[in-house]
Amino acid sequence: MPNQGQSDLPTGSDIDVSIVGAGIIGICAAAYLVEAGYRVTVYDRTGVCEETSSGSASAFAFSDVLPLAHKGMMRNLPRWLADPLGPLAIPPSYLPTLLPWLFRFWRAGSPRFYEASLAAQVAMMKLAEPEWMRLLDSSGTRGMLREDGSLELYEGEAEFLASLPGWAARDRFSIAYRHVWGEELAALQPGLSKQFVKATFVPGWKTSIDPKLLGKAVWSYAEKLGARFVRREVTAIEPAGNGVRLRFADGAAESAGRVLVAAGAWSHRLAAHLGDTIPLETERGYNTTLPVGAFDVKRQLIFGGHGFVITPLSTGLRIGGAVELGGLDLPPNFARSRAMLEKARRFLPGLKSEGGREWMGYRPSLPDSLPVIGASRATGKVLYAFGHGHLGKTQAASTARLIRDLISGEMPAIDLAPFSPQRF
Repeated sequence: MPNQGQSDLPTGSDIDVSIVGAGIIGICAAAYLVEAGYRVTVYDRTGVCEETSSGSASAFAFSDVLPLAHKGMMRNLPRWLADPLGPLAIPPSYLPTLLPWLFRFWRAGSPRFYEASLAAQVAMMKLAEPEWMRLLDSSGTRGMLREDGSLELYEGEAEFLASLPGWAARDRFSIAYRHVWGEELAALQPGLSKQFVKATFVPGWKTSIDPKLLGKAVWSYAEKLGARFVRREVTAIEPAGNGVRLRFADGAAESAGRVLVAAGAWSHRLAAHLGDTIPLETERGYNTTLPVGAFDVKRQLIFGGHGFVITPLSTGLRIGGAVELGGLDLPPNFARSRAMLEKARRFLPGLKSEGGREWMGYRPSLPDSLPVIGASRATGKVLYAFGHGHLGKTQAASTARLIRDLISGEMPAIDLAPFSPQRF
């Protein structure tokens, strides 16, 4: 049954929806669809929020509207690539495979595409925040939200000045922030190294107490409404009569009325079976989560010049980020997480750096920094929702709302043309 306040939603009790992927996108979609009365089954090879969604930096980055190609990456690219353990790395063996994606990424950074990408990202973020607040309230998880803001830190005047065009772009969309230094900076984060001379405080930035715990709590809500989880690996999706057929790694097959592909970095492989060539790459991200009490971090700290963040969680202190464009098959290089930990020790003198848990995950990234949300070219009964890059958690509820709109035949809440799976 739809929840109170959902009575205007169409009932889907005679339609079943199979969701491939139990990360944060898939489980939020499951929650929205069961609220609307659909029968929902979620398939995943491991479990609910057990892979990439479990190890995120836990931000609701609603103010992070700049496409990745415009956030200083192109400016810093030569310096970063010169450091094998720096914010961006490309294993030499993977470079030939990556070149077409890099060309698309470079083109996405041109002024020709800037305004369209920015407008699409802003529209998505304006939808993301109210949809997440509604879902947190409906699922009884609002208490897992932290509203402490964030601090983006600069090591010198030149780095601060280089950030100003990005903040000016946010001015156009009434995103609140203020630049701080001196005593105000010290009050916002005591104990910070003196090498950071200025910062930007974003009061509307939010985090959760732990991304995995939040994901599992949202799933618990969806499950109580009737959503079902099956631990099974989907290897192919095919049109079949009036519906869709799922094929599994164990050789079995099942039919479904509708299918949503929300399998993160693996999604493009499933899309290829349906004739959709989507240039998805994996930004392999690393982190170390230190025990609770490692340092009294007041809010998420963003070290943009070094490509990582530090987030206080209920389960510890997470130090992570960076980008390694290396695909799905290369083994992890945990020297990258250790390099970030070593920097964190310098940036937060007194940090207790022992006893951490290392982790690597696969961010599904498209060259224009926008996800794909829409139908397969092969059949309208298969929808895609993947490729959110660093913003999967932030945009999970808005994506779920859009998927519900499409399945129910409602007018989508925002223009979906910029997110079309066929735009490439």
